[in-house]
Amino acid sequence: METQQEKTPSTLLVAIAFATVYIVWGSTYFFIQKALAGFPPFFLGAFRFIISGFLMMTWALFQGEKVFSIKVIKPAIITGLLLLFVGNGVVIWVEQFLPSAMVAIMISSSPLWFVLLDKPKWKENFNSRSTIVGLLIGFAGVVLLFSERIMSSFTSLNSSRDLFAMGLVIMGSMAWAGGSLYSKYNSGTNSATVNSTWQMLVAGVAFIPGSVFTGELNGLNLSQIPLDSWLSIFYLIIFGSIAGFSAYVWLLKVQPATKVSTYAYVNPVVAVLLGVFFAGESISRIQILGLIVILGSVLLINLNKYRKSSKTFSATV
Repeated sequence: METQQEKTPSTLLVAIAFATVYIVWGSTYFFIQKALAGFPPFFLGAFRFIISGFLMMTWALFQGEKVFSIKVIKPAIITGLLLLFVGNGVVIWVEQFLPSAMVAIMISSSPLWFVLLDKPKWKENFNSRSTIVGLLIGFAGVVLLFSERIMSSFTSLNSSRDLFAMGLVIMGSMAWAGGSLYSKYNSGTNSATVNSTWQMLVAGVAFIPGSVFTGELNGLNLSQIPLDSWLSIFYLIIFGSIAGFSAYVWLLKVQPATKVSTYAYVNPVVAVLLGVFFAGESISRIQILGLIVILGSVLLINLNKYRKSSKTFSATV
């Protein structure tokens, strides 16, 4: 039986979780590319998620949570493979040769997949004009944000290899949405910590065969990996996986999936702003327009929820 706390999570906790997913994940594109300067892709995925999973497990055991349960592990295997091995693994692999701007815009299609794959919410989502229009406007905003980079990227594409990689990114985006929805409806526990633990461990182990078969381990010398790559992978472990992913898994349990999926629109905004403020990059007028359109779309997607909350509040006063 659900507790009242589970039905009505703290507004402050929800805001902190959204801020974590929006801001931290917006920076991971940058840190993945920096980590790939020293780590091969499959090894990077295995190292990142196995270390993250063991740290999460240690914390869960310390908190006295029930970790070793088939009821918990079984759905986590499916979710971990779809979300982190396929969804995140594709991003890691393709960022070796595809421009991050192109990867970001294809990943931003995931909110559309959330609507199409979330069958239990079809009636609610498709009857909400603000949700559908907001999703389409958000995608258009991401296109505007990266339009200049996309045009230059197309001229440098290696046709066969890069087209294959672009197809993988779309498949990865679908797998991420599918895995997120599976986690929302089929989780064996309400603990985001325990769910995240097994999802990360399963994904980390799944990366190992790829690292072995591609021969990554043969030429790997950990002592020669640059400090920047080490710092980047530890950022990905602590902030990207433990903080960001745990917040995401928890949000899926307590918030509508379409609302949670707006991270895919906000992350590119954060990535661009980080580049402007910390990497000395410039921002054009068309990019500013893209930022405004994206943020407007997120407000539009949540308009229905705000109205419902307002009505509920009025009814209880």
